[in-house]
Amino acid sequence: MTQRDRQDGLEEEMRKARAAGDLDAVMPEETDAGGQEDAPAPPQEPAIEWDGLKPPADGRVGIEVIQELVKRLPNAPGVYRMMNPAGDVLYVGKARSLKKRVGNYAQGRFHTNRIGRMVRETAAMEFVVTRTEIEALLLEANLIKRFRPRFNVLMRDDKSFPYILITDDHPAPGIYKHRGARSRKGTYFGPFASAGAVDRTINAMQRAFLLRSCTDSFYANRTRPCLLHQIKRCSAPCTGEIGLQDYAGLVAEARAFLSGRSLRIREEIAEAMRKASDALDFERAAIYRDRLAALSHVQSHQGVNPQTLEEADVFAIHQEGGQNCIEVFFFRTGQNWGNRAYFPKADPSLEPAEVLGAFLAQFYDDKPCPRLVLLSHGVEEQALLEDALGVRARHKVSVSVPRRGEKKALVDHALQNAREALGRKLAETSSQARLLGGLADAFGLARPPRRIEIYDNSHIMGANPVGAMVVAGPEGFVKNQYRKFNIRSTEISPGDDFGMMREVMQRRFSRLVKEHAAPDPAVAEAAHGEEDEADDALPAWPDLILIDGGQGQMSAVRTILDEMGLADKVTAIGVAKGMDREAGRERFFVAGREPFMLPVRDPVLYFVQRLRDEAHRFAIGSHRARRAREMVRNPLDEIAGIGPTRKRALLHHFGTAKAVSRAAVEDLMQVDGISERVARMIHGHFHENG
Repeated sequence: MTQRDRQDGLEEEMRKARAAGDLDAVMPEETDAGGQEDAPAPPQEPAIEWDGLKPPADGRVGIEVIQELVKRLPNAPGVYRMMNPAGDVLYVGKARSLKKRVGNYAQGRFHTNRIGRMVRETAAMEFVVTRTEIEALLLEANLIKRFRPRFNVLMRDDKSFPYILITDDHPAPGIYKHRGARSRKGTYFGPFASAGAVDRTINAMQRAFLLRSCTDSFYANRTRPCLLHQIKRCSAPCTGEIGLQDYAGLVAEARAFLSGRSLRIREEIAEAMRKASDALDFERAAIYRDRLAALSHVQSHQGVNPQTLEEADVFAIHQEGGQNCIEVFFFRTGQNWGNRAYFPKADPSLEPAEVLGAFLAQFYDDKPCPRLVLLSHGVEEQALLEDALGVRARHKVSVSVPRRGEKKALVDHALQNAREALGRKLAETSSQARLLGGLADAFGLARPPRRIEIYDNSHIMGANPVGAMVVAGPEGFVKNQYRKFNIRSTEISPGDDFGMMREVMQRRFSRLVKEHAAPDPAVAEAAHGEEDEADDALPAWPDLILIDGGQGQMSAVRTILDEMGLADKVTAIGVAKGMDREAGRERFFVAGREPFMLPVRDPVLYFVQRLRDEAHRFAIGSHRARRAREMVRNPLDEIAGIGPTRKRALLHHFGTAKAVSRAAVEDLMQVDGISERVARMIHGHFHENG
């Protein structure tokens, strides 16, 4: 079996496992105790599964459990998982020799408190043997992203990167923003650091090269040019305003520009503009002038552009205050396609090189890797990392720490950006921590809250009512925790804010109790005292809820909490607007205290106002979206038995839904597919008297 065959086999197995949602299997074992390659396993043998070793029946945890398990481990590469008594994964690691690596844990000599605590909490371990250490590294990175163990370095922001796609599957190729699997036939350019960068670039490319951005179905049904042609963003090949051969020339120029041959394209356009000007064809010269301006706009937003670097990713890490920031720059075809800052979760005792090495394996788990990766710090097992990235990318990958020249300047630039980004985050976090502490003091909380939920309602005269919940924590607003509640109760009279708040509270906390058991205040307090400083996961239960409203809303909230037995487990505070709804005059309603106000210039007051305003903004936005959907909803959608085909036939026959509502039964029966029974049903829907 060749190296390429082994790589292909590994990739295929991991692809199948990822598609099935089960990564607990890898390639069959093909190594002996000495780690030497043996004959390939028969094809009928199943892939290796985890060797799950259950905890001892006597409930032992820690070193004793590991000492018992290590006796049965082979001296071969593989991956191991450490789990607590509840079955939660604490740590995922890879090893050149499972027996030696796990045996180190069994000796009881730990260099850091993190490892010591991890071992003490271990109740069971699972193992899988791989053929090589490269396979172990790839599988380890995949499992870390899947299970997110608390003692591993975690890549917290794992959004996919956007690309620019110029298609090849249509006579008139289009230009699009693309995310996800690159399955459509075409040329992909990127990655770009943000969707905004892609949008700006596509807009400028449309101005420069007049490429279409419409769907193929929209293109096929055009009889006249659309608005994009009128505003000079498209050459309109759909209606023949430009021939397909001339349009192909524009597409070729766009591909060449995005491929790094921007100077040649600019020179050609400038020469065409000069010739048109010399021929006194000023209108055509103006078109070339606008195209040059668009190309200049693209390049002006790219910042640093290397002169000698064709393709590379640049990583720089800065560590300060127990936190890490990794800045990533993307260079493709000699152009800078943006940068992004990451803040991985890692133990403060880890060195920058350790954090960076763990981060890189996770970063490229589902992303294409360039041929060159530049680092600010040398990582352990750099050669192994190069081989693993090469296996995944199917081409040679070089990982290096530059010492001089342009590459060193790029790394230094990335390091400066990482330093500044971490400084901003630390300042924001410190400010947020002071505000949370002040909030606890102002409202008599036992400790600063880690999860704050703010509730508000929005409606217009009772129509389209929506309840909204926003969440804030030590690092600010947590957008992925926001929730909206479409008020469904028919017993609530229009405009009944109290009834709406009761429904929101009932639905929110009923689901919370179902998914996460109600917390015990005594247990929670004890757990808080033993909390790991590095564990910054947002709790499921709120420490504090803020209600946008006065005594009435608070009475409704307390009624629901009392009925559910949560009154002593959740602290609820009402925030009532001041006289004439003037900011700074808010009154606060807390159980067991008279309503009170905070000093006008108190930072805590400003903080509460910001929380309330965010809930207000989210509630209004959700209400507007629901109202917009209601405005375009067709009355025919409410009639049972009227599907898309019959609705289309009715609208084609009568023109509008209002005309359908006024039609007689005999007129309705004239429509294809409408029987007498269906016609009477439609007529009865719009006429109470039949």
